[in-house]
Amino acid sequence: MTTPEDAHGGGRSDEALADRFGTALVRLNKMHAALSASLSKAGIDKASFVLLANLAQMGPSRASALAEAVFSDPSTVSRQVAGLVKDGLVERRADPDDGRASVLAVTDNGLSLLHERRRVRNAALARLFSDWSTHDWTTFVEHFERFVEGYEKALPDFIAEGGQGPRSEGEK
Repeated sequence: MTTPEDAHGGGRSDEALADRFGTALVRLNKMHAALSASLSKAGIDKASFVLLANLAQMGPSRASALAEAVFSDPSTVSRQVAGLVKDGLVERRADPDDGRASVLAVTDNGLSLLHERRRVRNAALARLFSDWSTHDWTTFVEHFERFVEGYEKALPDFIAEGGQGPRSEGEK
């Protein structure tokens, strides 16, 4: 018979592990912010890059669908898209389903930028993991993909909670 402790790895403290993981996420976010600032100096800010990457994945889409996909306000996305259009990375096209509306589409220049950034990112990550065994790296990637999938599913709840997470008894 499996006990709850067996299911959780031999009596581990979920709150202690959550704290360790949360602290690691904060550290990762700090480093990601530094990288984002560097990208911004190279000509594209993080928010615009996220829009560009999502739009490339989605295919031609209305601005409202793009805003929903990135959990952002349509007016904010509209301002960011205007910069991407100005820079020649995104174009507006007539909506094939409704000629009165338009859809956004990534241009060849936008796709080239995404391809180049992906190439640079992948080379950097390959260097980062160069001293890991193939088994360890594969296992980590599989677990990380599982985490990201779970995080994506939980994100609407996290947003609804104001990013605060569950409150302790003393805070109610």
